[in-house]
Amino acid sequence: MYESPPHPRQHPAVPDCEQQPQFAAVPPPARWRYKPRRAWWRVRAVRAGAVITVLALCALVILAIVRHQTGTHGFLVGLGLAVLPVPLLAAAFRWLDRVEPEPWRNLVFAFAWGAFAAALVAIIANSFATRWIATATADPAGAESLGATVIAPVVEESAKAAALLLIFLFRRRDFTGIVDGVVVAGFTATGFAFTENILYLGNAFGEDQEAGASGLASVTAATFFVRVVMSPFAHPLFTVLTGIGFGLAALAPPHRRGRWRRIALPLLGLAFAMGMHALWNGSAVFGQYGFYAVYAGFMVPAFALLTWLVVWTRQRELSTIAAELPAYAAAGWLLPAEPLALSSMRARSLARDAAARTHGVRTHGGRAAARAVAEYEASATSLAFLRHRAHRGAVGPDFTAREQELLHHLWQRREVAGPALEYAARATGRLRTPPPWHPYGYGPPHPAPHRDYAAYNPYRQQ
Repeated sequence: MYESPPHPRQHPAVPDCEQQPQFAAVPPPARWRYKPRRAWWRVRAVRAGAVITVLALCALVILAIVRHQTGTHGFLVGLGLAVLPVPLLAAAFRWLDRVEPEPWRNLVFAFAWGAFAAALVAIIANSFATRWIATATADPAGAESLGATVIAPVVEESAKAAALLLIFLFRRRDFTGIVDGVVVAGFTATGFAFTENILYLGNAFGEDQEAGASGLASVTAATFFVRVVMSPFAHPLFTVLTGIGFGLAALAPPHRRGRWRRIALPLLGLAFAMGMHALWNGSAVFGQYGFYAVYAGFMVPAFALLTWLVVWTRQRELSTIAAELPAYAAAGWLLPAEPLALSSMRARSLARDAAARTHGVRTHGGRAAARAVAEYEASATSLAFLRHRAHRGAVGPDFTAREQELLHHLWQRREVAGPALEYAARATGRLRTPPPWHPYGYGPPHPAPHRDYAAYNPYRQQ
């Protein structure tokens, strides 16, 4: 007997793609069933674990070498004295980076690389090269002098520059200009100087123990005065030149000429860093007062010049924010007062405090509001720098995606950050409110007409 075929199954309709698609049914990422699969070495946790493991091994080896050379008591004394300038140096470089703060993970990596990996490479390479030269020339004194003035600057500055190169290559989005290069270089050199100071101060303490010296006349006190009091910025000053080279390379356009700049400028900065380091190490060659002559005639002016350059660059960053963000205010993304507040460090801080007070100081709501304003400020700053680089032709094809991502972050936090920034702009005097206008001096003021902008805004309710 003939049987009719079964009715075909009803296929679900394909949803229409709207201008603003809503993904309300998507579960949280922890419950995703379809996750993009990547090779195991591309997983972020694997890479982070590999970096931490390498740095931890370097730390164990270099600290063991330093303890072996200085002895346990000398190591502990050197460690206690060498740690004193670290918070001051870190705070100084962090202050320079307040406009667009570098992520802490990059700074911790830079410090750890300088303190452990770069120091390990330097102590092994310097010792090997000095011994080889002494054996080849049968002149140990000349080998020590050559190692200090030629070998050490080349090896140490190259080892420290490796941290800048790694962040420049693998954290390119966080490396956007000169200030970023200066800050990363400063943290790397601070870590390197920390380990080196442990070695020098520990050896000095050992000499004092053998000679029975103590007090201000001891070798430890003299070493502490020269390395920690007089020249805590010596190593950061050298490596900052390499950081400036990488910062200028980050500003280079993506075309062929810019590609050569991205290669040549870091190498030029590294060469200047090596030269300054060699001059500092070889200052004793210039006679009894050679160290003081180099210190007063070269190091102090160079430090002042680089400090002025970095502060001037930071002011340029604030000017860039003031110049680029009004376009987004005209398009309706920002309030008219926000670019004025975002281009002032005082107004930024005042906005965070105002948000915390509004939502309750010392409460979870107040801390969350202050954090939202800080995130809003960081996203707006990144947006201004992104558009500035676009005007200079230094962005890639992902400009639109990155711009939309930053605008999305701003939109999510604008209810909290907008009023706080507007209040900060008025409180700091950056937004001047004109007096109410009365026709012929009588009657209530006429309300100012509302100005609407027709620019495209995908979040605006039509």
